[in-house]
Amino acid sequence: MPTYTDNYPLAGQTILVTRAISSSSQFRKMLEKKGATVFELPALEITPPSSWDGLDSAIAHINNFEWIILTSANGVNYFWQRLEKAGKNQTNLKGIKIAVVGKKTAQVLQEYNLQADFIPPDFIADSMAENFPESLRGKQILFPRVETGGREILVQHLTQKGAHITEVSAYQSGCPKEMDETILDALQNSIIDMITFASSKTVGNFYTMVKAQHPHDTLSLFNHIAIASIGPQTSVTCQEIFGRVDMEAQEYTLDGLVRAMVAKVRG
Repeated sequence: MPTYTDNYPLAGQTILVTRAISSSSQFRKMLEKKGATVFELPALEITPPSSWDGLDSAIAHINNFEWIILTSANGVNYFWQRLEKAGKNQTNLKGIKIAVVGKKTAQVLQEYNLQADFIPPDFIADSMAENFPESLRGKQILFPRVETGGREILVQHLTQKGAHITEVSAYQSGCPKEMDETILDALQNSIIDMITFASSKTVGNFYTMVKAQHPHDTLSLFNHIAIASIGPQTSVTCQEIFGRVDMEAQEYTLDGLVRAMVAKVRG
């Protein structure tokens, strides 16, 4: 018969989630279902780009492209908003293939009645060029992406293989100006057991926010807190800032991150 700890393996754990407001509720529910107490400190603020010109122009000439690459749920949502604003829909994308990074991005795409034609293994952008399902030479690819701070390696790898990439700003992600003081109190009073990071940007932004409120000996706040990372690139940033990573998801998804946390607690 399953025990309480089998059903609620994160019972007794207080976990701080640092995702953007638009992305945190699903993850919070996943953790609470496992018995955790969850605090939220959004470390990403998603906003429209400084200009829609690039994306709108690409959509106006959408039939020039053979592939569209979408690497996040935000990219999907903002691309679709501008597609509809231009008076277009799924029928205008017939004949254009769509590549996405990650199961979550594919699920959001499905909400618009579109199926991903390619999801790279490991659910990371870096594996896209190596595993692309057809020759990239001469391919015309539209890449709606975050305006600043995105990883450039994907574009470099695709270009090296002969693809012609049109990068356009679809959204911007920045660091929130303020943080909830109750989170700082929880950190100072050792209430938090784990902090989760689902992107490199959230790591840097989170540290910036906390340091602004607790500028002296900031790292000491995290001495007894486990650092949980969704994947290798996020882990690199955790190592740079905190000097360690205590658990990393084997599958680079929220489900994988939860599994890593449960495994860590169970020892």
